[in-house]
Amino acid sequence: MVTADAARNVVGIMGNCISFCLFLSPAQTFDRICKNKDVEQFTPDPYLATLMNCLLWLFYGLPIVHPNSLLVITINSIGIIIETIYLSIFFLYSPPKKRLKILLVVGFEVAFVASVVVGVLLSAHTYEDRSRIVGIICIVFGTIMYAAPLTVMGKVIKTKSVEYMPFTVSLVNTINGCCWLAYGLIGNDPYVTIPNAIGTVLCIFQLILYLCYYKSTPVKEQNVELPAAATEN
Repeated sequence: MVTADAARNVVGIMGNCISFCLFLSPAQTFDRICKNKDVEQFTPDPYLATLMNCLLWLFYGLPIVHPNSLLVITINSIGIIIETIYLSIFFLYSPPKKRLKILLVVGFEVAFVASVVVGVLLSAHTYEDRSRIVGIICIVFGTIMYAAPLTVMGKVIKTKSVEYMPFTVSLVNTINGCCWLAYGLIGNDPYVTIPNAIGTVLCIFQLILYLCYYKSTPVKEQNVELPAAATEN
């Protein structure tokens, strides 16, 4: 008989694999940036948001905050590395104003996460208290990151085109959200469950929109610029 812990580990490993693929999904965009040596109209916002999310979830998964969360640590550590590479490329080929924005936002994110770490470790003295405080913060930022594609969804409705909302990315995001939702439910972890439940619903809406508007979309090369929702864990 499969135990709850074993099932949770299997789902978590699946979530790690899918999230890793999602982290790599913008690679084509960055290959284009490197070849053209220009960020064009692409924005660093999705990657800045993902970096922040990964930093917070990495802290949440540490044994001093929420024990037995190794799979949360592994995928978010990988996410931090990949998003740092993306942002470095973006910084290298951006005009001065965008470079300044990246520096300011990354500086704010590091300072914010550092303040959360110090504040939690000094004020919360039990696993329950630390998990609750960091978990609530993760819910807020995880939900914000999941909600980021809402602007793209609005554009789809307005233009009746899914050019910037590729089906594959939306589908894999949905599967990823379902995996981490199951991971949270099996482990009775509301801080993982809540943002991924919201994210799964939003991803399903994206799929519905795609089915509604894909026929009216002009046939041209699609550039993936959706946030890598892989940090949804």
